[in-house]
Amino acid sequence: MTASACHLCHIAFHEPMGQTLAVDLQRRCGFQPLVARELALSSGDAVVLVNEGTGPLYSLDTWHVVPRAMNLCFDLADVGVTARMLAAGGCRVPVPTLRVQYAQGATTYTVVSSPAGNLTLTLLRCAGYRGFLLCFEPVGSVLGPGWVSYVDHLTLACTPGSSPTLSRWFDDCLGFCHLSLSPGEDPELGLEVAAGSGCGGGGLTALQTPADSVVPESLKGATQGQRFLVWHRGRGLQHVGLDTPNIMEATKGVVWAGTYCLPLRPTTSSQAKRQIQTTGNEPSLLAQQGILLDGDKGKFLLQVFIKSLFVEDIFLLELIQRQRATGFGQNIRDLWQSVQEQAARSQEA
Repeated sequence: MTASACHLCHIAFHEPMGQTLAVDLQRRCGFQPLVARELALSSGDAVVLVNEGTGPLYSLDTWHVVPRAMNLCFDLADVGVTARMLAAGGCRVPVPTLRVQYAQGATTYTVVSSPAGNLTLTLLRCAGYRGFLLCFEPVGSVLGPGWVSYVDHLTLACTPGSSPTLSRWFDDCLGFCHLSLSPGEDPELGLEVAAGSGCGGGGLTALQTPADSVVPESLKGATQGQRFLVWHRGRGLQHVGLDTPNIMEATKGVVWAGTYCLPLRPTTSSQAKRQIQTTGNEPSLLAQQGILLDGDKGKFLLQVFIKSLFVEDIFLLELIQRQRATGFGQNIRDLWQSVQEQAARSQEA
């Protein structure tokens, strides 16, 4: 076992010239610019790096012609040991372990390949270091609403049958552990979601960083998203869950800014509606915004998907508000089927 990943530092995206991911993250999601070159944006502790076709990140090949997440940066206590172990196990290390000194301090980092398609991982020792690993120039901050607090979870789309291998890799290499999505769940099989209503079935497997992590990210490997796999030309990051302290305010903000939320199945049972009312929310208002709520005994979870910010309507962002809830609750099947139905409607259109 290597040193455990402590928290997610940032997500790096690559998009062809002429697309507007960076602008949309600012105007529609409340992110604010941090630095320029590849443009870094932040909202709370969520940091996104956008490479707009100006040159490959870390001088790595950007042969992939579709916009996509290209790199995840994790804080790791012992970068060198982990890099050597990964290399010995056959993992590519396109950027060997380096120690660098910038004005923000000194740090050690490496970049390694992953089994998640062309998604690379930057392993960075954050202690005593504040900043990025490239020569960025500070830019004037544009004040925005700041609806997002941090990255709650990452979802990888993978081909059928590959989720166990993906899970074991993140477990062995970065210290992730299985997070059960249903009672008695088999870690190898995950949560099986049956096909229905014209939607394909599949499986979900969830992992989380150790309990003492700075930020409780989780990673879900899933066989859903066949359209994503075709469009992306393989496995990759299919959606990002962003924590928000007020999902109603955040949802209204992104809608007002010109995007929309996917129409999820509204809560209809009387018991569910009473449950929603105990949280101080009105069922009809949540339904209007497409927000799902799940929970019990004072622990609640609210979730909604917002439209892709890419030209291709495949990659999604999710807003999630946790009120003492962990995991993903019973909403997971409804979310799966709602997204699948939306994908089917988009394909028909």
